[in-house]
Amino acid sequence: EVQLVESGGALVQAGESLTLSCTASGLHFGDYAMGWFHQAPGQERDGVSCISWTGDITSYKSTVKGRFTTTRDNAKNTLYLRMDNLKPEDTGMYYCAVKKGSAWRYCAGVPYSGHFGDWGQGTQVTVSS
Repeated sequence: EVQLVESGGALVQAGESLTLSCTASGLHFGDYAMGWFHQAPGQERDGVSCISWTGDITSYKSTVKGRFTTTRDNAKNTLYLRMDNLKPEDTGMYYCAVKKGSAWRYCAGVPYSGHFGDWGQGTQVTVSS
């Protein structure tokens, strides 16, 4: 059974930084592209970033480009999201997920939730102004 466990969420002030982690088990982590998703209160889950299976290709939602960085450590089965210069609109739950389908190793631009699965339980980020 695939399990993804997100951590690192916190209450921070605007302009501060956080690093989220997602630890995976039950799959060969290094074989899959991975995505981060954001769900603001009352909103749909929205793709934030994607990273290819080797970590050499990344893509980002336009509103986080230049502020967020996604990396992975395949030896540790762990995905990261470094979030700098946080803004109140970044508030919400953050989820990681595994790329599904025929192109499971690669990203195709900003991730679409319908192409991902095995969702974690999420971690809460709250940014105060």
